[in-house]
Amino acid sequence: MGLALEHAQAALPPVVLTELLSDPKVSEPVKGLFMQLPMLEVADGFWQRAGLLRARLLARGRRARLADTLIAQACLDHDLPLVTRDSDFRHFVELAGVRLVVGSTRR
Repeated sequence: MGLALEHAQAALPPVVLTELLSDPKVSEPVKGLFMQLPMLEVADGFWQRAGLLRARLLARGRRARLADTLIAQACLDHDLPLVTRDSDFRHFVELAGVRLVVGSTRR
């Protein structure tokens, strides 16, 4: 992931930046680095598509945290793979076609 960011081949959904900056243990220099990363644009209709996506997962009894849904929808809108270590995104792969690049699982 670091190399992809270095070569401008990766970008963050805005909610990921919010999650990163929400950690009270993150130092100010690291926060500054996070804020310099490129971010994905929020496309027209994003909020509606995200709501419908979350409803589809919840209707099937799947876990669909709001932040995870927003991240998945941003990747779908931009036709980008999602780089994660979070196994909760597997439901978005099964039901919505999100493409994952997975590191070691943290949960």
